[in-house]
Amino acid sequence: MCAPAPPIAPDTSSNEAIAMKKTTTLDKAADAGAKTSASEQIDAKIQELGDWRGETLARIRMLIKQADPDVIEEVKWRGVPVWSHDGIVCTGETYKAAVKMTFAKGASLDDPAGLFNSSLDGNTRRAIDVHEGDKLDEKALKTLIRAAVALNTAARAKPRATSATKKVTKKVTKKVAKKVAKKVAKKTKSE
Repeated sequence: MCAPAPPIAPDTSSNEAIAMKKTTTLDKAADAGAKTSASEQIDAKIQELGDWRGETLARIRMLIKQADPDVIEEVKWRGVPVWSHDGIVCTGETYKAAVKMTFAKGASLDDPAGLFNSSLDGNTRRAIDVHEGDKLDEKALKTLIRAAVALNTAARAKPRATSATKKVTKKVTKKVAKKVAKKVAKKTKSE
């Protein structure tokens, strides 16, 4: 019997550069786990970007906080800044050519200033893409943020119907519908 051949170690000299992951400030902040707050992680992301996108994200963040001082900052989906108040208000994604503010319920918001310029076909979300050199209409953006917060708050304030409430509502609706149908039938006969 022959002894099994020892396993051959892969040649890592050529793959080392490929296998190495660039460690970013945000990765370090995420690795710190619970010790690092969402605000600190967003600070780190802004610093890491270090260009017009970082400046734009910082400006958007400041406007969000001015519009709603009670907004909660979170970091979700592999480092995406999220601002919430009774639900997600908007996110702040960064791409090579744009900083994108996505409003979770944007399709339900009035946008008289025409700020929404992206994701216009969806039934739920709407987005604002800010490109290098774009000037933000800060007053209109704050108004839009306040409207998103109001929409979230109104949805939270609405009492949720229980199954018992739904049954009662269904019965009442049926009774009302029958009464209305009888009145319509009487009017139709008399005419």
